[in-house]
Parts: sequence; structure tokens; C-alpha cells
Amino acid sequence: MAKVTHVAVAILTKENGEFLLASRPQGKPWAGWWEFPGGKIEAGEAPEHALKRELQEELGIAASLIQPWLQRIYDYPQTHDSPAKTVHLHFFFVTEWQGELHAHEGQQLSWQNPQNITVSPVLPANAPIMKALALPPIYAISNAAEMGEEAFFVALKTQLKNGLKLIQLREPLCEPISMRLPEQIISLVHEFGAKILLNSDSELAKELGADGVHLPSAALLKLQQKPENLMVAASCHSTAELAHAQKLGLDFVVLSPVKPTKSHENAEALGWQKFTQLIEKIEIPVYALGGMTLDNLPQALSSGARGIAMQRAIWR
Repeated sequence: MAKVTHVAVAILTKENGEFLLASRPQGKPWAGWWEFPGGKIEAGEAPEHALKRELQEELGIAASLIQPWLQRIYDYPQTHDSPAKTVHLHFFFVTEWQGELHAHEGQQLSWQNPQNITVSPVLPANAPIMKALALPPIYAISNAAEMGEEAFFVALKTQLKNGLKLIQLREPLCEPISMRLPEQIISLVHEFGAKILLNSDSELAKELGADGVHLPSAALLKLQQKPENLMVAASCHSTAELAHAQKLGLDFVVLSPVKPTKSHENAEALGWQKFTQLIEKIEIPVYALGGMTLDNLPQALSSGARGIAMQRAIWR
């Protein structure tokens, strides 16, 4: 079996969502390619310790607030300047540090907006990570039918003002009084520069001007091709559903229920250990759903999720 190189990877992020990329310096394999800062984990060294050491050596900063995120294994092919190798990447968010950034190894540094990456080429192992970082850590699911329209609109506007950026509109649309609801919600969401996905119906999503569609698991399994010109997400509960979503190249999925939830009282909760196992080899972003509150976000991130999805707790 080929030797696996373990690497600690830092996603340094600003409050505005930008993250730091660095070019690989001349003399190293894949020179000129862009990557997240970090480096090799030495034998017997904890990934967190390696991360802090590498940031001090490469950038001259001391990381003070780090959050473990996901792990990825990637097989690099042989190139003219590097043999084939397998890397096990340990990703961490770094949101606070001391010291001024300085390129100690002659590398270029660039702060990047996840919605618009302007440097290239980027190391291939980082492609799914870039896609995940373009999504916010909170995915809210509407709850107007339970709360009442007036109370829901107050809560929605409050959360949008607080920075909510991704919402699923999941309301019954059969009654005449409710037919105006999607347009009002979509309009309000777009006023704040956020994105909204309509549950189930891709054609209606296009008609109403929604940004995308969120498919139930049954609809996901019937889907043979991702709808064009829409962000497409889906609900998953099993390995087969996750694999099908990845095959179709969906933008993200939610996996549930992680914890007991009022919406699916009879469903067996996955728990964090099984959640982590199910998404271990999934390269599209995954949100944890089911009994989530904001307090669960650190656990979700360290379990490999992009974030959490909430239908009730977000609107309280």
C-alpha cells in the first residue's frame, strides 16, 4: 500500500467570508498552483499542532481560534516534477490569529471571495472545498404554515438583517391565500442579496424567479440529470441517495435526521458518528438536519458538514 502523507490545511477566513490562498513557490512540486496554507503533519504530531507550526513558519502568525472541519483523501498523479502520491488532508477553519501575514517562503498571497475565485490554477484536491466554501454555514427552511404568515415574515426579515444567506421555501401552495406567499418571500429574500430554493418543483422555481430547487429524496432518486440554470439541492437519508446526488453533481444536500426532530418523530436519528461515516467519501457539500440549533454548528463542522439546516430553531 502506498504511503499516505497527512497534511494540516488552514482556511483563514475574514468576517466578510474571504479566505486566504497562497501560491506554491518555485522549487516545490506543482509550483505556481494555488492552495490553502498548511503543510505536512510529522510522525506523532497532532494535526492541530502541525497547523499552528506551519502557519508560524509560512506566514508568521499564531493561530488563536481554530475549528476542525472535514478530512479528504486525494490521489495526486505523477507529474514531471513530482511522483504520484496520496495525501490525507485535515482542514481547519482559522478565524482569529496574532501577527501580520508575511510570505516567509516567497509565495504569493491572495484573499479570495468564495463566489468569485480570481487566481488559477488551484490544486485539484481543493476543488470540492472551494465549492463548499461558496455556501453559507446556515441553511434555513421556511416555517410559515406553522408560525403564521405575519410572524414568519417578521422572523425572516430579522434573520436576513442578521446575515442569513440561504433559504428553502417549503410551504403548501394549494390554497389561494397561499399562492402569493412564495412571490413575497422570494422578493424579500432577494432584497437582502440572499438565495432561495423552492421545494420540489423546478419549473415553478424558474417561473417564480427562485434561485433553485430543493428535491425530496424520492424525487432525487428519479432524477437522471441535474436541471439547468438552477441551484439544485436534495434531502438524503442513506448512502444510496448521497451517492446519486454526487453522481448528478448537485450543489449540496441535507442529511437527516441527525437528532430526533418533530418533523420526523418516528425516524431513527443518525447521531454524529454515523453522520460522519455516511459523508466521509461525499465530495459535494452536506448540511446536517434534524433537531439542529446554532449550538450544533461547531459539531457539524468538525463532523465534515458544511453547516446546519434548521426549520424551527432559526426563526425563534
